[in-house]
Amino acid sequence: MDLSGETNQNLSKAGRQPKRKLTGNEAVTGTVGKKGRPAASDLSAIINKLPAHGYPLEHPFNKDGYRYVLAEPDPHAPFRQEYDESPDWAGKPIPGWLYRVLTPNAVLVALHDRAPQMKISEDRLSVTGDKGYCMSRCTHFVTRGSWYWEATIEEMPEGSATRIGFGQEYANLQSPLGYDKFGYSWRSRKGTKFHESHGKHYSDGYGEGDTLGFLIILPEQEGVRYLPNTYKERPLVKFKSHLYYEDKDKVSDTLKNLKIHPDSKIIFFKNGKCQGIAFENIYSGAYYPSISIHKNATVSLNFGAEEFKYPEILKEYNCSPMHDRVEAFICEQTMADMFFFTENDGKLRL
Repeated sequence: MDLSGETNQNLSKAGRQPKRKLTGNEAVTGTVGKKGRPAASDLSAIINKLPAHGYPLEHPFNKDGYRYVLAEPDPHAPFRQEYDESPDWAGKPIPGWLYRVLTPNAVLVALHDRAPQMKISEDRLSVTGDKGYCMSRCTHFVTRGSWYWEATIEEMPEGSATRIGFGQEYANLQSPLGYDKFGYSWRSRKGTKFHESHGKHYSDGYGEGDTLGFLIILPEQEGVRYLPNTYKERPLVKFKSHLYYEDKDKVSDTLKNLKIHPDSKIIFFKNGKCQGIAFENIYSGAYYPSISIHKNATVSLNFGAEEFKYPEILKEYNCSPMHDRVEAFICEQTMADMFFFTENDGKLRL
């Protein structure tokens, strides 16, 4: 899905950037009601019109060097009440710090953070490919600890294939996982493992009916601040009655700063049996469960909200189900917002 219209920057004057045109469907930035604030219908749309899985069905996709993060009003922001009651905001951009990242209420396939041609089931726990290799990421990432999830190959017609594993936010969505430095994957054909387009023999292949396990181990590092981005300094754009933070990709800078995460590991399992360590000392960063599919194979996912087919792996490897990231991520996002307001105390003005 494409965007159109112009995006207004919603930072203070010192932090504003030039306007950028969006292409495709109609999009408008932070429109305001008669009293100068977002119309009540806009705010209620954010809160009341979201599906049960917590994400709009019509949304901007992450692509063309830009990422879009769903936002909601931040009740703890300074001057929140003054802003809501002010009659002086007509036609003005909305400061991003008055909003906060809307944290997903379950680990699911991300609707916006995927190749648009991939088909996602209504419950967002199944993915079907289309033609050439392309990828979907999930809603939650991990930066430390040991985390596990499962995928079952529901259908794998002749000629189709999958590469599944873990990818960072800049792993190319229009490529197989493991194409670049941001992804690590396990391929169905011949069981090959892939990173940075280098394939190496790892295990036997897998196919229709197999349940695969994916474990990532990221030991905690001293001196690292494990908090997510607040995006509060980024502009807000409006699309189909919802507000999103707009953030520009920083791929080249991230590539330059990639560092090894000491003692990190990725391990794959097939029908409950460990296939051995696939990758060691991977790059540091935030890793999402990621699925790439060639042609029209279908893969279902289980992040632990329902019992795993092989729950004994959790105890044996002392790891947590990805589902447990939901509550932890809400806490981390709240802490990040608190730090932002503390560090900018006295600097934020309407």
